[in-house]
Amino acid sequence: MMRALPPTSFRLLLASTLALALAYGQGAVAAPVIFSAPGANAAAIQPTVDAFRSTLGTLNPNVAGSFGSGRREINWDGVPDNFAAPNNLPADFFNVNSPRGAVFNTPGTGFQVSANAINPTSTPVEFGNINPNYPTIFAPFSAQRLFTPLGSNITDVNFFVPGTTTPALVSAFGAVFSHVDPASVTSIEYFNPSNVSLGSFLVPTIAGNETFSFLGVSFTQGPVVSRVRITTGNQALASTAPLTGATVMDDFIYAEPTAVPEPRSLVMGATALAIGLLITRLGHRRSPA
Repeated sequence: MMRALPPTSFRLLLASTLALALAYGQGAVAAPVIFSAPGANAAAIQPTVDAFRSTLGTLNPNVAGSFGSGRREINWDGVPDNFAAPNNLPADFFNVNSPRGAVFNTPGTGFQVSANAINPTSTPVEFGNINPNYPTIFAPFSAQRLFTPLGSNITDVNFFVPGTTTPALVSAFGAVFSHVDPASVTSIEYFNPSNVSLGSFLVPTIAGNETFSFLGVSFTQGPVVSRVRITTGNQALASTAPLTGATVMDDFIYAEPTAVPEPRSLVMGATALAIGLLITRLGHRRSPA
């Protein structure tokens, strides 16, 4: 015969179960570890980038499926010419063509990867096709290509189990930026599966052209990030836009995307457990001694 829980124990169990439901429904707080560095050249930020990589673990191959641990990276340099400037990059290139579990979105008109020095259309490097002055202020961290949204300074990165349409979470994400000058407001914001912000973090600034900045954030609770929003500079790249406050991206480094249960099902399960415990407790209270 099942024994009823003592009133105090029951209240504690019910409270903890309801707290679990609320945590998944509203976004549990995840403790961030921040890796941040500006530098006049690539070598100046390399130790911080390497420390972030080391925290995430082994670099996994660009194949479909999740390895469950380790990291993925995007450095843009393997993008073929037909998907680089002056052409646009498909938003799902790094989940379909080269499976790494990242799909991009922007309120702008698309995305572009800069041209290599030698390309079939003689397109200028470092987004010189958009503004002839950009090659004087931008530089690649890993040669030669850079990355930018078009028609906006907002890039959303959504995570999936690589090569699939299964939503995934990561425990960390970081990026290298070029030309985050003191007038630039550049940031990365992290979101959980319920679209609740886990925090917005400013990318460090540095004066001068062809400079670099790195920002990476790792969450100690494990995979909790379903999307990141990157704000690059103060405006979209354009032929008439001021050079001050213009920022582009290079390497993306993030933890291996892993599938998790839908947050809604977790809330429903935890809530159902709490209700079941309440019914059981009431039933015992009504039972004859």
